[in-house]
Amino acid sequence: MKQARVTAVAMSMLVFGTGCRTDLTGINTNPNSPTSAPPGALFTGAVNSAVTRFNGSASTLSMAALFAQHVAQVQYVEEDRGHIASATINGLNTGAYSGELQDLQKVRQAGVAKDAASLWGPATVMQSWVFQNLTDLWGDIPYSEALQGDVPGGSLAPAYDPQEAIYAGVLKSLAEASAAMKIVPSTQVGLGTADLVYRGDLGKWQRLANTLRARMALRMLRRDPAKGTAELAAALTAGLLTGNGDNAAVVWPGDGVFDNPLSRTFATRDDHRVSKSLLDTMLTLRDPRVRIYAQPTRADPTRYAGLQNGLDNATVSPFFNTTSRPGTIFYPGATSYGVIGTTAGRRTPSYIATYAEAAFIMAEAAERGIGASGNSASFYNAAVTASILQWGGTAAEAQAYLAQPGVAYAGGATGLQQIGLQKWIALYTQSIEAWSEWRRTGNPASIRMGPRAYSDVREVPRRILYPSNEQSVNATNLAAAISRQGPDTYSTRMWWDKVASP
Repeated sequence: MKQARVTAVAMSMLVFGTGCRTDLTGINTNPNSPTSAPPGALFTGAVNSAVTRFNGSASTLSMAALFAQHVAQVQYVEEDRGHIASATINGLNTGAYSGELQDLQKVRQAGVAKDAASLWGPATVMQSWVFQNLTDLWGDIPYSEALQGDVPGGSLAPAYDPQEAIYAGVLKSLAEASAAMKIVPSTQVGLGTADLVYRGDLGKWQRLANTLRARMALRMLRRDPAKGTAELAAALTAGLLTGNGDNAAVVWPGDGVFDNPLSRTFATRDDHRVSKSLLDTMLTLRDPRVRIYAQPTRADPTRYAGLQNGLDNATVSPFFNTTSRPGTIFYPGATSYGVIGTTAGRRTPSYIATYAEAAFIMAEAAERGIGASGNSASFYNAAVTASILQWGGTAAEAQAYLAQPGVAYAGGATGLQQIGLQKWIALYTQSIEAWSEWRRTGNPASIRMGPRAYSDVREVPRRILYPSNEQSVNATNLAAAISRQGPDTYSTRMWWDKVASP
């Protein structure tokens, strides 16, 4: 015992004597496995992950683009007939919560700790966009108790919030982020080139926050007219995106690693064609975006033809070469089934929100007499023109298109239908948003489940099923959400969709 005490004293003296030169706690730190990351690196990874997840194969080509009838499946048609694989749903949900939402939360925390809205503001906007997508897919989801698993007292089985509360919370976050980013001093260091969307331009992030706020306010207008009107008017006053230069998008490097996610899928899969619902509409209107959204058929290079959604394998196979693939701008050049497009397709932007959408929102607000200065026709014309230019069309094409009797703005109830239809066309590749707008407006009315849809899916889905893995890890809270919202089926309408479309 005496020898042990002597040894302990000797060791303590050694530590004391060398403490000014050596940090012994560093022995327990692996320099090759850091426990934290700089906010910029986290933000870059989170944006890449989020945009890939919600504008990529799983949520778009396997779900929302089929529901919105922008594309149809020509092979492996189970999803187009109404059955989404549980693995796809589980991955979408788990990946978002454990991936980008968690990383954006850490960027927010770092920004708040530094009193730097240049960090927490963009992170809040991106996190709000992710939560908006998640609640518009499922309805009630974990929100107020989410992302707390590594916080003392936090829950690994968070409660599901009602969608009404989620919308209120996200709208509040967007308003706060917009206001804070408006007064950031020029000396405050922001994200800079780590920001894949706006390269640290807080003015654009502020306008994006307001546009997302207006998007959500418009969606809740039928369910809560008073709050929806107030939120929409406030967002319009704060200022939405002002031109295509404000478009919120990731322009991919196209280096074979970070590519447009649709291009990455189309490199090895030939499962999709442009939907008949979309292409027939565009052809009837002589829309100049047809040549951009679609390719001529392989059987007849002079012809564009859409594919009927919801066919079974036997019925769909004859249409493989007689219907149009998505446009060449979404293909990487060399694919496993031939050369389509060029490597420039890998760099095609993925859009979070666009000026075209903002102008459509302003057009509808003006038509409804809410907040927007100007007239609905001018906003409508600006929106259609912006979309055509965004996709590579010309101002002359836009002018000729808008002059057609079926496109020229009519105003009133007809005008609202025109806004909805043109917005649906413009939201190509923003499939969750296109599907949500169809659910909100019922426009176009031609969207129906296909003739070979599974018997248990009688109408176009209003939501997707909850992840099956939640049954094992969060069953009690999941059951409470289902009890409150309604059966866990594709036909159950979420909070903002409870009121029938006008």
